[in-house]
Amino acid sequence: MSWNLENTYAELPEIFYRKQNPEIAPAPKLLIFNEELAAELGLEENSAEIFAGSKLPPGSKPISQAYAGYQFGHFAMLGDGRAVLLGEQITPGGERFDIQLKGSGRTAFSRNGDGYAALLPMLREYIISEAMFYLGIPTTRSLAVVLTGEDVVREKILPGAVLTRVASSHIRVGTFNYIAGAAEETRILADYTIRRHFPETDKYVLFLREVAKRQADLIAKWQCVGFIHGVMNTDNMAISGETIDYGPCAFMDSYDPSAVFSSIDIEGRYAYENQPKIGAWNLLRFAESILPLLHENENEAVEIAKAEIENYWQNYKIFWQNEMRNKLGIEDEGAADAELFAEMLDLMAAHKLDYTNTFRAFPAVPEPLAEWQKKWQARFTCQPKKNPAVIPRNYRVEEALSAADNGDFSVMHKLLAVLRKPYENSDEYSKPPPENFCNYKTFCGT
Repeated sequence: MSWNLENTYAELPEIFYRKQNPEIAPAPKLLIFNEELAAELGLEENSAEIFAGSKLPPGSKPISQAYAGYQFGHFAMLGDGRAVLLGEQITPGGERFDIQLKGSGRTAFSRNGDGYAALLPMLREYIISEAMFYLGIPTTRSLAVVLTGEDVVREKILPGAVLTRVASSHIRVGTFNYIAGAAEETRILADYTIRRHFPETDKYVLFLREVAKRQADLIAKWQCVGFIHGVMNTDNMAISGETIDYGPCAFMDSYDPSAVFSSIDIEGRYAYENQPKIGAWNLLRFAESILPLLHENENEAVEIAKAEIENYWQNYKIFWQNEMRNKLGIEDEGAADAELFAEMLDLMAAHKLDYTNTFRAFPAVPEPLAEWQKKWQARFTCQPKKNPAVIPRNYRVEEALSAADNGDFSVMHKLLAVLRKPYENSDEYSKPPPENFCNYKTFCGT
């Protein structure tokens, strides 16, 4: 089986997208291809021309999607400025996944951008998204990275590349922000999204509830592996509940609730400790966009929205505490568990303990947790679960990217092989960063 594309999103009114062919790459070269994901999609194709955008797969109706976004709290009209949706691949099992090219040239939404992507940020998204998948966290995935044969100009001249991204869909909170106030279009998009992601739901209130529930579960999982997204704008929040847009993201080494790795997040809006709150803030913007669908009376609609945001918080607390119980080997709920977890994290922060390795070592604990361990032992009932031995530590990612920049992909492939088995011990890849690796910052890669 090979390409089996449908184009249901392109059948929506054209306010939601613009027809857009990717640009033709002058000398496409396939650098990395995700054979396991390709098999799941039912694809045998590994054509550099297709994954660079130079040749369209059969059945494709390429478009760039329109959306808006609250970026660092400020509204902006956006859209796929450097991405083209080729279509929706129907897998042998009947599942539907968007196939999108990222970095394939200018679109109607590019504004002042060139629409291209540099190689290293695309490789970085490939590494992190695959790591997230094997950690069991809902995520978009990466199918291929192709060199285009054309350089891009940023602070310096860099090799251009295209990433093929696979997602349950690319419908974002920002997609609803884009048409907020347009009643008919909002209803059309909501109905389409419900059919695609929530077919068991037939009411808009339940739609909001399910979106909020998925976000609560997703962010709880982020928090429990020490993942920091870095740029939680509403255009980077997928309605499907998948992690999307791996720009200035990173994993914590030593535990620090105020950790920020994004070079542009100067005030710490998207710090690790703020991610649950930003999730709620984004959901409020989503609720505002669909308010007329919740109730014909605006006051009633507002009250419904408030209640669903409260449900988000309740669900988040449940999901997070359940994740923590699994990490600490506690099977049943306890009234004081939240305090137990908070005390442990406070001690970890005060003593700058490595987040991943501290949990992985249980039931052994470092000295700063010795007194706390006595309280934990009263609740300990089973072997701790869901504690990875390996995460994509920032220094390891940078090591792989540096080697790739010099034409050596063996370091990246070795890292990917380890990340595919995150719960297996690895003395080499479990080590915290060297002392000279500090003040690490990430960049959005645009």
